[in-house]
Amino acid sequence: MGMRYTMSVMRVMALGAALLATAGTAILPVATPAAAASGVSAVVNGTAITSGDVARRVAFLKLQHAKSSSQIAREQLIDETLKRAEISRLRMSVSTADVDASFARFAASNKLSTDQLSQILDQAGVGADHFKQYIAVQMSWPRVVNARYSNASGGKTLAARMQEHGGAKPSTTEYFLQQVIFVVPAARRNAILGKRQAEAEASRAIFPGCDDAKIFAATMHDVSIRNLGRVLAPQLPQDWKPLIEKAQGNTTGTRVTERGVEYLAICKKREVNDDVAAEVVFRAEDLGKDQKDDSNSQKYIDELRKKAQIVIR
Repeated sequence: MGMRYTMSVMRVMALGAALLATAGTAILPVATPAAAASGVSAVVNGTAITSGDVARRVAFLKLQHAKSSSQIAREQLIDETLKRAEISRLRMSVSTADVDASFARFAASNKLSTDQLSQILDQAGVGADHFKQYIAVQMSWPRVVNARYSNASGGKTLAARMQEHGGAKPSTTEYFLQQVIFVVPAARRNAILGKRQAEAEASRAIFPGCDDAKIFAATMHDVSIRNLGRVLAPQLPQDWKPLIEKAQGNTTGTRVTERGVEYLAICKKREVNDDVAAEVVFRAEDLGKDQKDDSNSQKYIDELRKKAQIVIR
């Protein structure tokens, strides 16, 4: 755990957002029979996949306008069951809080509250829990593949990677960030969102700096401060990255989120080339290559399938 773990989660969150993007325009209610969870469709190393699970995945595939059938859904769930067990074995699962945050961001990107998204998923025969389980695997699995194959580095140490760069450590920009949140209760969102946006924008001009941020927030109504700590450029959340890079002064522009209206305060910014920065740069390069080529992921799954006891009912 600790700082490196938190930063790794942020990188994987960016990867998870890309994997979920294909469903971004597909969250619409569809008529789907209620899923019956009584029958068993397959057993994977002693873990049952029910007919209800398969029905929910068929409905989920339809939401994505993807090719769907009970067989396709069952095969996907077999793979995910194997992935989930491997993620658990290696203790590389993202947290429930990470999944909930991704779910909330996905809802916001579709201009929905989390309750509205859950309702739509329920109406479609998918359910919020099924979608969250999918998110958890999509966010966690790249970390497992990365650990197994060390991506493009071939398991090379940091020193070996540096030698390939002429012995020099790559540099990157280091940020220390705080999050300023003008809270907008869901029940009053339509009534006060515009007012809160104006308040947030006005506050940027008088923001006193990170040291006095909490005192500053206390002078206003329903404003909270979150300390994000050290974040390196390759690890910037994709939702915030353009605003951070374009920031003039010590704050970014504002964004409307599921929590309300937010902006980031840039407490400190500098170029660094320490060991942690070098490792982050190399791993970010590797993650980018993984997004273009998932052959290692498929190879891993094929190996797990060969070793597994899979019974189709």
